[in-house]
Amino acid sequence: MRRHAGQIGRCGVNDNLATCPRKSRPAPLPQSPETGACFGRLTRRARLDGRRSPRLLPDAPLIQSATPDPRPSIAPERGDRPALAAWHAGWAVAAALLALGGRWIGGVDGPVFYGVLAMVVPGLTGLGLLRRDGAGERMMLLGVWGMAAFLSAMLSGGLTGPLTGFVFLPLAAGIALGGTRPVQAGALAVGLAAMVGLMSSWLGGPGPHLPGLAAISALLTAGAAALAVRLSWRQRERRLETAEADTARIETLLAAQPGLMLVLEPSGRVVAAYGSPPAYLPVEPLFESGLVAAVHAPDRPRVLGAIERAMGGHDGMALFAPRLALDRRAQMIVRRLDDAAGPRLVAQLLDGTAQYARELGLEVARNEAEAREAGKTRFLANMSHELRTPLNAVLGFSDIMRQRIFGPLPDRYGEYAENIHQAGGHLLDLINDLLDVAKIEAERYALTLERFDARETVSAAMALVRVNADDKGVSLSSVLPGDPVEVSADRRALKQLTLNLLSNAVKFTPPGGTITVTVEAIGPYLEVVVADTGVGIAPEDVRRLGRPFEQAGEIEQRRQGTGLGLSLVRAFAELHGGRMSIDSTLGEGTAVTVRLPVALVARAPAPEGGAEIIPMPIKNGA
Repeated sequence: MRRHAGQIGRCGVNDNLATCPRKSRPAPLPQSPETGACFGRLTRRARLDGRRSPRLLPDAPLIQSATPDPRPSIAPERGDRPALAAWHAGWAVAAALLALGGRWIGGVDGPVFYGVLAMVVPGLTGLGLLRRDGAGERMMLLGVWGMAAFLSAMLSGGLTGPLTGFVFLPLAAGIALGGTRPVQAGALAVGLAAMVGLMSSWLGGPGPHLPGLAAISALLTAGAAALAVRLSWRQRERRLETAEADTARIETLLAAQPGLMLVLEPSGRVVAAYGSPPAYLPVEPLFESGLVAAVHAPDRPRVLGAIERAMGGHDGMALFAPRLALDRRAQMIVRRLDDAAGPRLVAQLLDGTAQYARELGLEVARNEAEAREAGKTRFLANMSHELRTPLNAVLGFSDIMRQRIFGPLPDRYGEYAENIHQAGGHLLDLINDLLDVAKIEAERYALTLERFDARETVSAAMALVRVNADDKGVSLSSVLPGDPVEVSADRRALKQLTLNLLSNAVKFTPPGGTITVTVEAIGPYLEVVVADTGVGIAPEDVRRLGRPFEQAGEIEQRRQGTGLGLSLVRAFAELHGGRMSIDSTLGEGTAVTVRLPVALVARAPAPEGGAEIIPMPIKNGA
């Protein structure tokens, strides 16, 4: 399909370039006759001013900005070189035969003989210079023709001599070489040679009277000029055929491309159209009303924004619904085209209905996933609340039995009560973790900020795990500053994250290992480090830890937890505006650092050896 603004014989919307009977001559786009535009060259016949027709390179864009060389090329096609060489060789032979024959017959001798012989030189020079076939060589060759014409005119008596016709040979040579500049240079050489001939006639008098030589030289000049015109015409025909073939090839490529390509003005008016338009986007209304009018009203700002971006030199893209087919979508990619008639745009329109359907499907899938995630969070929160009520009863009655408040119990029953209480406490911790995770994911966890000494909170968390550490044979120590560490944070969150880190360290540290807790205020940051000499974590597992229910290590190690501890630590740290980092070596141990911007008093790091090792006593109710 193809159409141009102002074209009288228009092809139908569904016509193809190969089948449209009225496709022969599309109207050219407005352009400057001196420069032309790349897009205009695609829709018009090549200008026959001596310039070679453009080629469509395999990896060159169909539409591109181009500024032609203001100096027309004078190089002909390679196929013209043999003809040019033959023309020069023929002239050299003819001039040589004329000189030698005239001398042998008689009458052609002295200066006239050398004047004829001088015309052999440009013919032989042309055979050598045309091998390289450059612009400089051609202008040099025209200079040789001019010098030979000067010498011939001077030696034969000027314009009154028998070799007057040779004065016009530089112009014939320029015509044979082709192009505007060679013809202009040849005409200039003819004028100079004529002036030399006039001066020679005025200063030296009339030349010798040789009517036979004058007639033969005139015939040779006329024949050379006729052959030069024929050679130039062949060059022009060849250029025309090449230009037409290139134009037809490019138009075929444009017509066969998928989608519809439009040439637009900045206002959105359609100047030209190529390709196959989608069935729901007819081309005729685009020419009549413009592209923007064919777009559904809510999508027009998107299309106008893409056009504005393209005018600014960037690629503009927009997905819009056509006004006549709201259930369809068209994908537009638009770029700026610097045309000779002014800035324009090239827009490629493709059917975007399938892409739009995929995007809608992805949007629906995302909404469903978010709804399922929200439902899971609500389920966990509700179940946790429902489980805590009976669990509190279990813990309460097991604690009564454990303390034998209502009387003595057999030792076995007392042991059962102890196991029930420990298991219930562990289950309560899991439920609390689930509740915290659910609140954080639902963004309903609110921090309760208060001022307190961070050392006390960390010490309380250590007291809760010391019994388990002692039972397992793990040494637990702390490195705390001697002065209070005042912070403004959520006391429960700080205690919980410290407790989670310590619980993990106790679980994964073998008997005989050590766990060290370090608390330090560095500037506005509170830094809590829990380091152990446990089993360590593999590098590939470190990247996963910190997400809910993610665990590392062997199956036996994973059975010792739920994967919620580190995720809560990271979540509590991020709620405070801080971060958690893990440094671990498999088989050597792990150090988890929590850095929170909650310190109220900035203090420099403690000097080496200046920290105080404080033993953590076990306090009832801590």
